[in-house]
Amino acid sequence: MNSRQELEQIAIRAAKEAGCLIRQKCGRAARMELKASEYDLVTEVDKACEEIVRRHVAEHCPTHQILGEEGVAPGAEASAKALAESREAEFLWIIDPIDGTTNFVHGLPYSVVSIGIAHRGEVVVGVIYDAFRDELFTARLGEGAYLNGERMTVSEEATLPQALLATGFPVDVRRARAINMRGMNALASTVRNFRAVGSAAMHLAYVAAGRLTGFWEADLNAWDLSAGSLLVQEAGGRVTDTRGTDYDLGVRHIVATNGRVHEELVKVLVESQATGYETE
Repeated sequence: MNSRQELEQIAIRAAKEAGCLIRQKCGRAARMELKASEYDLVTEVDKACEEIVRRHVAEHCPTHQILGEEGVAPGAEASAKALAESREAEFLWIIDPIDGTTNFVHGLPYSVVSIGIAHRGEVVVGVIYDAFRDELFTARLGEGAYLNGERMTVSEEATLPQALLATGFPVDVRRARAINMRGMNALASTVRNFRAVGSAAMHLAYVAAGRLTGFWEADLNAWDLSAGSLLVQEAGGRVTDTRGTDYDLGVRHIVATNGRVHEELVKVLVESQATGYETE
């Protein structure tokens, strides 16, 4: 059986090969298709990058299962169903081949490869690779989080007025995007500022690296969150859903912070009805 270190090395090699393709093709994708809506994009490069990761898994870990974004039908219901069917596997690779596809299509160099590896439903390895900056974010459960081999720790801001927060603009413009906007409106007069780079995995990696104080967003998938959630926790931060319940693979509405502002941020989201759970 592969050790966690061996699994991490396989994931790193796969992520770097896929990342090289992303860097080469950024802004030059030959074909673009719509998924759930005109805001939800996929290209032939997304599919090629996922195939790269699948090839590495098949070669080195042929008995492991794979949950990849491009192998699942669009929409939250299909994503939840696919996760439910695979989450209890002994080993499950959870792949987002290009997190930040809209950026990629528009030639913005803010896209990453995200690979989480779960053992019986618990994420034990996380790898996020940003080929544009050659930044490799890695974590193994219980062993810390690293950026290009150097230990990462979350930031030290203690209050929301000191906080630099990130969020996203979900493809579901009628519901999830409106929920995030309610949160932004509620926080705007309190926090230092907001950032949105268009990649949930990158936001989580930046929380782990101390570049952001926290990140929240409604209606994300397991492949958006699995690797980054482990990075944040191993860097000393906290990850829950938007109501404050501890993270697991089924969480779709996420809050990840340095831990110091976590309760305060969750409180604002709950009070402003911006958790994503209000109509569920």
